[in-house]
Order: sequence, then structure tokens, then C-alpha cells
Amino acid sequence: MQRLVKATIDLPALRRNYALARCRADGRQVWPVVKADAYGHGMFEVARALADADGFCVADLDEGLQLRVAGITQPILVIQGVHSGAGLAAAAEAGLTLGVHGTEQLELIEKDASKLASGSLRLWLKIETGMHRLGLEAEKTLEAQDRLSGLAAVAELGLMTHFACADSADHPLTEAQATAFGRVALSAKGPTSACNSAALLTGCYRNDTVVRPGIMLYGASPLLGRSAAGLELAPVMTLHSRILAVKEVPAGCSVGYGASWTASEDTRIGIVAVGYGDGYPRHAPSGTPVRVDGCEVHTLGRVSMDSLTVDLRRAAQVRVGDEVVLWGQGLAVDEVATAAGTIGYELLTGVSSRVPREYRVAEAT
Repeated sequence: MQRLVKATIDLPALRRNYALARCRADGRQVWPVVKADAYGHGMFEVARALADADGFCVADLDEGLQLRVAGITQPILVIQGVHSGAGLAAAAEAGLTLGVHGTEQLELIEKDASKLASGSLRLWLKIETGMHRLGLEAEKTLEAQDRLSGLAAVAELGLMTHFACADSADHPLTEAQATAFGRVALSAKGPTSACNSAALLTGCYRNDTVVRPGIMLYGASPLLGRSAAGLELAPVMTLHSRILAVKEVPAGCSVGYGASWTASEDTRIGIVAVGYGDGYPRHAPSGTPVRVDGCEVHTLGRVSMDSLTVDLRRAAQVRVGDEVVLWGQGLAVDEVATAAGTIGYELLTGVSSRVPREYRVAEAT
């Protein structure tokens, strides 16, 4: 491997985070969310590492089918459901569980269910409780259940919702959503699922039977104002690179595209082999933290496609070839995300396919 940038995926850390989710679930089933290539960590590797999970959640049909081809046998929830008769047939054949969030999907299932084998469909109705994204209005749930439960192809009917503000402690919308879902769930004829990572950690809702942890599994915090370390979550992805060059920039000279940073004094800088082509955020401003040779430094100027610049005035020992940590072990992804005006989710899922993933499968000794 010739590329200097790589992402190390710590599977033991993933399992520790999963164990915390399992503990907080308090007997409920745990279905990890592995959509978007497991938040950039590798969907197949993550699913195999969590082989004792009760099920998995993905966004769309393609992700679900890919997991089946990879040999994942647990239940798989396709949150967005399907949008064609061919998709419905493929999902039934693969034994996938389908989200149903609109009347168009209800009509599609009613129209094509007779073509499917008896008991081949598992469906979870997504209920609108206050997020106003995807979901059936609560008052239509009973009607939808009646319509679907009469179909011979339907083996399971579950209910689910999604919290909009569980990341913010004591947000009134969370309580309103919990109350609304709890009321609808009284009519449930199968599994119920409401809790994401934030709701699982705060315990704002405990009456579902399946929880769907996502970001917490990957070691980032789902709660505003709470660090991952404070929540006992371990970083799973560490994005590394190395110093390509070390230079002295005279006072008054600028660095990088657009000359957006100018040295106020003679400044020692390092050029790091990582850029927005690798998924590092181009919009990260000067001052975004980076760790070089165990020392925290900061970026200077604009991020380029293949490189970025760091300030080495307080790291005189740094030389060409020294290791750089962009986020992960020793530098929380949430800290970098805050400096860049975004969230850890975006940084993790944005790491590009040209960055090699290396998987650590055993605990460090």
C-alpha cells in the first residue's frame, strides 16, 4: 500500500460500544444501524463483528440485499422500504423486513402481495409522531394494520418511529413523540421500535421491544454537550496520515489556495497527505485541531484535495514521515466536527473510497 492516508477500524472498540448499547437496552432486542457502509466503517466487516446482534438496520433495499449476499442471516430492516413490485418480490425472497411509511407503499403491497408466497413479508409501519419526515399519520395506523394483516403474504406487522430531538436533554418534542408513539403502540401486533442512540442513552423511552443504535456504536456522541468519552464510548475509526513536507514560511507570506492565511511571524508548517479528496472537510477553518507525533496542533489555510497544512510552531520535534491523526484515537471526531461546523456523522460517512480501511480484530496488548 503506497497511500499515506488510511483509516484504522478498531473492531474491539466497536464491540465495547455495542456491549454498552446492549446493557442500556435492558433486555430489548438490539438491531445495529449499518447504513451508509456502517457510517463509513465497512458494512460487511461491522455486521460480521457484531454476529450476536438480534438484527440490523439499513436505509434501502440494495444495502439489505448486499448483506444477504455477504452471508448475514439475521433479520434486516430496510427503513425506507421498497418502491416497486420487483423490489417487493426481491425483499420477500431475501427475507428482509420492510419499512412502510406512505400510502403509495401500502397500495403497492396490496396490489402485489398475492404474487408472493404465504408468510413471506415482514412489515414495520413507520409512524409520524412529530419529526415530519417519513411516516404514516398516527390516526391512519389502525386502518393500515387492518389492510395489511388480512394479506396472506404478511407474516409480521411491527411499528416504529424516529425521535427528532432526543439528542437534546429534556426537549419537549421528545416527550410528545414518546407519548404519541406509546399510544399507537398499544395496537401493535408485532415488534415496536423507537429508540435511536440518543434515546437509548438518555432512557427517554423504554417501552419498545427493538432498539436501533447507530452513531454510538462508532464511538461518537449522540448527545449535545456530552463527549463520547464521558458516555464511555470508544472511538472506532482513526483517520491517519503522515507529514509530507516541513517548511519555514516567512512573516507576511500566505499559505494555500486563496491566500486565506498569512503568517504574522516566521512560521514552521507541516504539509499533511490528506485532503477533501479523502473526505477531510474542505470547509474546516484554520484552527481545526490535528494531532502530530502525539502533540495537538492546528490547521492553517484552506484544505486542498490531497493535502492540508498544520502549524508546527509548538511542535519543533516533528519531521517528514511523522504520523498524523486527523480524528479518532487521541482526538475525538466530535471535536474536529465542531471546529469544522458540522457533526461527527458527516465526517465518518464522508471518508472516501480511496482511503484504505485496515481492521484491527484483537485487543491491543
